[in-house]
Amino acid sequence: MFNSRSPVYRYPTGAVPNKLPVHFKITLPRELHCSAARLMVKNDATGKEDVSGMFWCGMNGGQYEWWECHFAAKEPGLYFYRFCVDTWRGTLKLSRGWGGEGFLGEGPVWQLTVYDGNFTTPDWLKGGIMYQIFPDRFYSSGKKKHNVPSGRKMHPAWGEMPDWEPNPDGKITNIDYFGGDFDGIREKLGYLKSLGVTCIYLNPIFESHSNHRYDTADYTKTDPLLGTEDDFRLLCRTAAKLGIRVILDGVFNHTGSDSVYFNREKRYPSSGAYNSKESKYYPWYSFKHWPDSYESWWGFDTLPNVNELDPGYSAYINGKDGVIQKWLGAGASGWRLDVADELPDGFLDSVRAAAKLKKDDAVIAGEVWEDASNKTAYGMRRRYLLGGQLDSVMNYPFRNAVLGFLTGSKAEDMMESILTIIENYPPQVLSCLMNNIGTHDTPRAITVLAGEPLGGHGRAWQSRQHLTRAGRAKGLALMRLASLMQYTLPGVPCVYYGDEAGMEGYSDPFNRRCYPWGNEDAGLLSWYRRLGRIRLGRTCLKNGVFTPLAASGSVMAYIRSDENEKLLCAFNSSDSEKSFYIPEEWQSADALIGSLPDEKNSLCLPPLGCCALLTGANGAYKKARH
Repeated sequence: MFNSRSPVYRYPTGAVPNKLPVHFKITLPRELHCSAARLMVKNDATGKEDVSGMFWCGMNGGQYEWWECHFAAKEPGLYFYRFCVDTWRGTLKLSRGWGGEGFLGEGPVWQLTVYDGNFTTPDWLKGGIMYQIFPDRFYSSGKKKHNVPSGRKMHPAWGEMPDWEPNPDGKITNIDYFGGDFDGIREKLGYLKSLGVTCIYLNPIFESHSNHRYDTADYTKTDPLLGTEDDFRLLCRTAAKLGIRVILDGVFNHTGSDSVYFNREKRYPSSGAYNSKESKYYPWYSFKHWPDSYESWWGFDTLPNVNELDPGYSAYINGKDGVIQKWLGAGASGWRLDVADELPDGFLDSVRAAAKLKKDDAVIAGEVWEDASNKTAYGMRRRYLLGGQLDSVMNYPFRNAVLGFLTGSKAEDMMESILTIIENYPPQVLSCLMNNIGTHDTPRAITVLAGEPLGGHGRAWQSRQHLTRAGRAKGLALMRLASLMQYTLPGVPCVYYGDEAGMEGYSDPFNRRCYPWGNEDAGLLSWYRRLGRIRLGRTCLKNGVFTPLAASGSVMAYIRSDENEKLLCAFNSSDSEKSFYIPEEWQSADALIGSLPDEKNSLCLPPLGCCALLTGANGAYKKARH
């Protein structure tokens, strides 16, 4: 009766710009004797419901009839819709069912995302490959550093186990370091180029007093262990010559208690908010009882929350030559915003305005773990993707779908998760999503795929875990499938440093170990280089349409296509061979990975196998070399 993902019933499908008329069409059984039909659209921001009468527009075969209308939203926002039809059985509702299909009865509504018609996202990121680096653990140049703050422990050997046990006071301090630095990253740019990397995402680089550096001490200075601001500028310039951009982690929801702004530990000579109510930083924080009782991030007293809308703080971050603009001027190409759902709308608006004023192609990405199009945080519906805030988000829903499919979840359920994001997100956001299968906040992908489930196991148990030989072999096979999906789904693959080398590990700090230079899994590394060559050579992976082809049990397949080419990707997550039918046109395709279908158009996938077939938009494709 209706399908929100089919242009037969809704055109255009997906998210749309404001003021664009959307054509809705439903088909109803003649036996209902429908006398009237209406499209009911509720504006999520105002609660107002718009009712559009639908017109009878002819028969659909002998037993069904068509009804249609147009709807155009004047303002960007979320709109939720369903249909009502007057029949001999009374007024019935047409509601949203599985896969966007409609059914007669009470049920969920459909979402229509309407974005600002002037909303654009940076073209340079689309079609590329992102690489996430935890700076202390990637590579050390070995160069002597100056003005390193006190209280840090340096590991004597690269690659040994990070400290994970509490100190004698029962606290996890995160004060052990391995010495990864800007010059080390610069020395490895050739390696990153060999992977096809076009953008580096750096976890925090500013002066801080924990190895993760999410407890910022001074936004205006690089951490001395990483190097100087000049070293950072040189890294950006050298990377740019290789076609690689750099984006930074912006931690603006909280600072460190050990910072120039709060100064609880009295490390800095000037007065912080903890030291004096006369401090210029005092209005930045919310004290319950000054100085020892204050709002902090998730109750960690080392991470005092800031009032992002305080005029002084917002100007410091977003004003002319403030933090956002300073580091863009130093060579960065954008920002990833930590805990974006904890940043007020007004602050996000200001971040975007400041960044785009300095560099109109700066990218603004946010850490959002759920569907960012309809996220509600702190009692408010967020407007991240409507045009005034974020260009991209970390795509955890795709991560959950990829890893879920490969660890036993039904292909049809995981495909539904993917299609829901595609339906809800603006296309310009889809094409630059940060598609991660592992980050500094999650267990390593290979460990999720082949290791024992983490469950409630603590750090002592995690410290002893390694994949068995058989488990690692299976994990490596599954990593090939996961990475091919990561590289070919809509968005930009964001590789967490070391995933391509086969690094294992559960939660922090075991997922943040040193890159194993010289001990990488050579086969997996070669696979990632192969994926990089395939991805950078394919126009359909930049802005191409996504079309599901198969999703059943342990088999998933889809097609990415544009006006030039089509790429078919298929995956078998089971331990047995699987075959399924594909259209005849793929007989003459170029098998970039795997094998072509047989003479009966049956595509055979070996156990834990995958394939990628390339053809022209209208048929056979000239054979390509990869």
